[in-house]
Order: sequence, then structure tokens, then C-alpha cells
Amino acid sequence: MKGKHSALVWTTVFALFILCFGGVVGQVRYSVPEEMAPGSFVGDIAKDLGLDAKRLVTGKAQIFSKNGREYVDLDRERGHIVTKERIDRELLCAGAMSACSFSFEVILENPIELYRVTVEILDVNDNSPTFPKNEILLEISESATPGARFTLENAVDPDVGLNGLQSYSVHPSDHFALKKQTRSGSSKNVELVLQTPLDREKEEHMYLTLTAVDGGNPKRSGTVKIHIVILDANDNAPVFTHDSYKISVPENTPKGTVLMTVNATDADTDSYARIQYYFEHATASIKELFSIDASTGEITLIGNLDFEKSSVQEFSVQAKDRGGLSDSTDVIIEVTDVNDNAPVMALMSYSNTLPENAPPGTVIAMINVQDDDSDENGKVTCSIDSGLPFKIKSSLTDYFSLVTDSELDREEMSVYNITVTAKDNGNPPQFSSKTLSVKISDINDYAPVFEHETYNAFIMENNSPSLSILALRASDADLGPNARISYFIVDSDFKGTPVSSLVSINSETGVIYATKSFDYEQVKSFSVNIKAQDGGSPPLSSNVTVNVFIQDQNDNAPQILYPVQSGASVVAEIVPRSADIGYLVTKVVAVDVDSGQNAWLSYKLLKSTDRVLFEIGAQNGEIRTVRQVTDKDAVKQKLTVVVEDNGQPSRSATVNVNVALADSFPEVLSEFSDFTHDKEYNDNLTFYLVLALAVVSFLFIVSIIAILSVKCYRWRREQLFYKSNANLPVIPYYPPLYADVGGTGTLKHMYNYELCGTTDSRKSDLKYVRPGSQSVLNVDLSGTRTVPRHTHPVEDCGDILEVRLHTVISCTSNISFCSTLSIGEWYLFFSSF
Repeated sequence: MKGKHSALVWTTVFALFILCFGGVVGQVRYSVPEEMAPGSFVGDIAKDLGLDAKRLVTGKAQIFSKNGREYVDLDRERGHIVTKERIDRELLCAGAMSACSFSFEVILENPIELYRVTVEILDVNDNSPTFPKNEILLEISESATPGARFTLENAVDPDVGLNGLQSYSVHPSDHFALKKQTRSGSSKNVELVLQTPLDREKEEHMYLTLTAVDGGNPKRSGTVKIHIVILDANDNAPVFTHDSYKISVPENTPKGTVLMTVNATDADTDSYARIQYYFEHATASIKELFSIDASTGEITLIGNLDFEKSSVQEFSVQAKDRGGLSDSTDVIIEVTDVNDNAPVMALMSYSNTLPENAPPGTVIAMINVQDDDSDENGKVTCSIDSGLPFKIKSSLTDYFSLVTDSELDREEMSVYNITVTAKDNGNPPQFSSKTLSVKISDINDYAPVFEHETYNAFIMENNSPSLSILALRASDADLGPNARISYFIVDSDFKGTPVSSLVSINSETGVIYATKSFDYEQVKSFSVNIKAQDGGSPPLSSNVTVNVFIQDQNDNAPQILYPVQSGASVVAEIVPRSADIGYLVTKVVAVDVDSGQNAWLSYKLLKSTDRVLFEIGAQNGEIRTVRQVTDKDAVKQKLTVVVEDNGQPSRSATVNVNVALADSFPEVLSEFSDFTHDKEYNDNLTFYLVLALAVVSFLFIVSIIAILSVKCYRWRREQLFYKSNANLPVIPYYPPLYADVGGTGTLKHMYNYELCGTTDSRKSDLKYVRPGSQSVLNVDLSGTRTVPRHTHPVEDCGDILEVRLHTVISCTSNISFCSTLSIGEWYLFFSSF
């Protein structure tokens, strides 16, 4: 050990494999002297246990002491145990003559490991022997004979062993000598023995010095003054009937109980025979527990005995007569243990949350149980309530671990309140209990469960898209994200169409919606698989089948299959005039694509030429005669039949049945030749057909004319170009005032034009007359050359523009022509300008 003190280290490390810990349990013992400064080195716990120093940090190593007081501290970084405060052996183990030590446990987590450490405190000679009093007063009769003994109050030295009290000496030693006597409990009793007779007349008072010396190095000592008063003669001293008194009493003996009576006799008479009893050199703790009757010698209990503090109470009683003579005896009171202490439980490690998949044998808590009683009264067992998936295991002395005994299921029980009961073996036993709350954390071990195995949903056809069909609900016994359910449609096809195009589902609420309007006549039912998936990792899911049934609406009117209605011809049923009553004229056949009562059809006559001649079966549509045909009955009979379904509201269709009352077919033809059935319909159809034919014919004629015109124009232009042997250039010449045009688009001044041309001439002249001046521009159209402009006076000073053309035309202000031009010629003429 570093410093002026060296620590004697005995390290006893043994490996005990404890099943419930899954780690190693060791024991270490150190010895250090008392009175070491705080922070002094005690031992290298990491090295002595064979642990990595980092293990103390990662395992969150901590010290646990049974009595709650920690004299040492743990330096996790260096793995050292150091003193936390000055340790006084005399305070720690008051009155202990044997080895003094204290124990504590070092606990590590992940995995849980337990190490017990014992530190023995070695005594140093730091206490001198002391006497309870500064002066001892003795009254001795002058008649005391040599050899008479007088008990002195012992010195006290808290140190033990060689450092404890070793010897006494007295000075001066003319009349007295010392005699040491060893009492039970290894304590030394010193007596003053008279060596020579005393003479009160010579010396009434005597003063001695008593010195007590210990065996330490260096030695320490303590002194007390002895004052001796010499009394007049008293021949006989009191004598106790027993050299010592011994009794055993239970620690729960009530106050006021008389424990024993000591008795002494004196052979003297009168006042010298009167004996008084006193505690001889009793400590304060003895006087707090016991009292003695000075006259009778009864010793009474006035305090509370505690076996755990002291199992033996030992003191001396002195009997003294009036003459000053005395005798003493030892009183030994053995305190027997009773079961008056309940076990004390302390949690050393505790995990209040446990996953539900924790395997059996998982340690939840480590409990230290202490019982201050002894023997059977101090033996403790721990238990928990039955029916729980936990058990208590004893790991080390006074240590118990709470472990799982079977598999856990949070869905069955999420919180366990475990009451651990500690019971000793006393009679009656003492109990203590502690309740531990253990929460079971969830894992994703349950898949979502639907309320039903299959669902049937009914929806009316012609529904609006986004209509809610059905609300699904699945439950998950898990918790939190593991119970958060999402809904999906499992991919599948219905008649080649993905089911997801028919319905959709809200992933959070599970509500199924229609994505389109259904038609019962096309789709009567379909099935969709819905998957409910939780949010666990990995996720769990379950599927359910939803059968969607489309319910029919009366959205289709009856359809007449017979008789067939045709606008192009007239169909008539022939009834011979000789027909009997109930003659079957015809049968109206109709169908309704709806189903159920929406397809139940009924027939009735809406209109008839003669209502009393025919009737129709309401269910079968058969038209029959109800009487004989007479000559008064018209040949042509027209019946209107209504076919109505049974829906709400109902739908219907009508059909006209033509009936001819005739015996031969020619008679029927003559009657029905001018039959006006659907006359208006035929007239309208003819009108539209004629109108369409006229429009098509007009468009055709216009197209022919346009095509011919284009052909002629192209042919004419080719002929003109062929005669001129060249293309005519366009010479853009604008008179000076040509651009001065007002908002009306006409020239502001009057201009005269004169254009002359001949069919045979290859040169054409254009005369433009304006007052003031004349200018002539000659253009040779046979090439691209432009003749320079020159000015000369002509007639009334006008301007002449002379152009060579292949045709001569003469124009005045009203633009009159000398010869007639074709359309193509006019186009070509104006194009050249």
C-alpha cells in the first residue's frame, strides 16, 4: 500500500457460477489499519478479481453496504477501492476484542455480477488507558488484617491485543500491593491487597497513585489517585453467598422485572452488620439497563435488552457494611435472542421493464435480505405469490434473485405487481414484504385480426363514384406502432380488370369506396381481398375477403320482343269472324333485363277500338276475344298494349297491335292498302332525303365548274406566254401623288388615262395626262432593260407613260375599252401593273 501505512491484502477470489446471474461471483478480503486519511488506497479490486478495468465502467459498478454506511469508495476509472472517511476501529467495533471488519458488495450490470469484499480494520495504539474517575476513595478499617483485598475501578483502553491494557502499578507500595485477576470475558480486574497493618492514630489518610500501561509501541499509560481513609476497627467484612451470579433472560424481558437478588452476610453485629449494595465501577450503559436496591440487593431491569447489541451484560456488585468493610461479586446476565427483528429487504438491482420475449431465467431484481436475529431467528426465506410467471432463487447468503419462470405475454398481462415476502424461521415468524412493479414491453407477436372471416357488402347499381361501401375494422393486440394498422387491396383481377379499378380503400380507416358507377346488368358481384398490416418490424398482416353484391334498380324499361314494331310495313293479326270466345289473337312477348320484382311484368290494354271485343292476360300477355265477332265490328282493329314492370317507380313500354277481322287475305289487303300507320314518320323521312340529295348535287356542280375554270385559266395563260415569248415583268411605278390617299381609299386629284393597243402590235402606249408638265417613260417589254426617263411637252402639258404590250386598249377617265378582253386577259393586264 502507498503512504505511511501498508495494507496487508489477503485476496481470496473464488469462482461460483450462479445460474440466475450468468456471471462470476467472487470474494476479496483486505486488511488496513484504522485512522487512514480519506482517499487512501485499500486495494486494486479489478486486478484482484481478474477484471478488465473498463468492465467497472461499462458495468456501472457500485458499492452496496448492508447497514447503508459506506466507509470506502470505488474508483471505477482505476479499479481501486479507497477510503471515504477516517475509520475508527473503536467506534466501528465498540467493545470487540476479536477481529473488526466490515463487508460490502460490488455489483456490476449487463450481465449482473456480484462480488463480496471484506475489509478488516487493524488496531493501532491510538488510545491511552483511562480511568472512569480522577480519584478513587477507599475507606479501610484499621483493623484490616494483611491480605485484605480492596477492589479498584479498572482502567479502560479501547485498543485491543497488545495495544490494549496490559499492566497496573501502584506507588508508593509500603502498605499495599496490586493483584490482577482475570474475569470472564477476558477483562482484567485489579485489587489492592493490604501488606502491613494500618494504624489510624499514626496516619488517618493515605494517597497512592495507580498507573495503567498498555502494550503498544510506544507504550501509553493512564493514572488515577487513590485516597485511603483509615476507619476505626470493624472486625468482619461482608461475604457474598456466591462468588458470581449468572442468569439468562430473553431480550424482550419487560422493564421493571426483578432479575435476581444478590446476598451478602456480615458476622459483625449492630451497625457493622448492616450491609449496603452498590454497583461497583459500573459503566453508564449498565446503569441505564439495571438498578440495584441498596438494602435488599435486588437487581431490576430498567432498560431494554437487545441481543443484537450485546449478548452478555457483565458488572460487579459491592456489599459494604457500616464499618467500611466490603466484598464484591460478579453478576453475569446472558441475553437470549428472541425473534424481535423482521427481515430487512434492500434492492441491489432492479429492472422495471421487461420485453415479453424475455427467456425464462431472466434476472429482474437482486434483493439483499438482512435479519439481525441469530440462529434460526435470523434465517430468512423469500417467496412470491403463486400463479405468476416468476420465481425467487437464492444465489448467495442473504441474497435472492427474482427471475422469470415461464414465457411472458403482454397481451394477457401488461403489468405485474410482484410482492416479495421475506420470512424468518422464528417462532412466531417475522415478515417483511416489498412490491415490485414490472412492466412488460410489447413486441410485434400478434397479427391484425378482422372482426369477421368474410364480409358481404351490398350496393345499389348506378351509384355515385366515391360512395362508401363498407367500413372494415381489424384489431391488433399489440401496442403502439405494433398495433397501428394500415389497410391495402390485394392485387387481383375481375374479368380481366384489376379490382383496384373497381374499389379503393382508405389505408387508415379501412373504409372501402366505389371508384365507378356499377351496372347490375353487367356486374352482379365481385370479391376483393383486403390486407390489414401492422406497423411492427417485421410487419405482420392478415387478409379477409369482401364480397360486393350489386343490387338491382329499376333502371330498364320492358323491351317488346313481339310483335316487332316496324315503320316500313304494317303487321296485322287476322281474326276470322267465326272465331269463338277466347280465341287467341296473338301474344305480346316482352322481357326486362332487370331482376327480381323489377322484372315482373304485367300486361294491360291501354287503348282499343272496341274494348268489349278483346282482353289481354295480365301475366302472360295473351290477347283473346271475349265475345263473338259480329258484322258491325270494324275490320281494322288497333290495340295499344302497355307492358309495365313491378319496380318502384315502375317503368313501362307500349306496343300497337293491328288486328284484322276478316276471313280471307285479299280482304285484308284491300282494307290495309291505305293504312296510315306511321304516315307522318314516312313523310318526314322523305323530306330529309330529298333535301340531302339536293345539297349534294349542288356541291357537285360547283366543284365541276371550279375545276373547269382552273383548267381554262391555266390553258389561256400558257397561250399568252407562248405568244409573247417571255414573261412580263412587273414595273412598280407610282405617280408622285399616288400615295396621297385619304381615309376613303380614293385619289385626291382627277387623273386622265389613255390606253391604246392593237392585237398585232408588239408595242403598247399608255398616256397619262396631268397639267403642268409631261414626262415619258418607255419600257421595252421584250427584255428586262428600263428606258431612261425623259420629259418633253405634249399637247396640254400632260405626262405620258408609254408601255409596250401585245394588246392595245384605249382608256379614258371613265375607262372605256376599244376591244373586249377575256377574264384571263384582264387578270394578266392588271397583274403587269
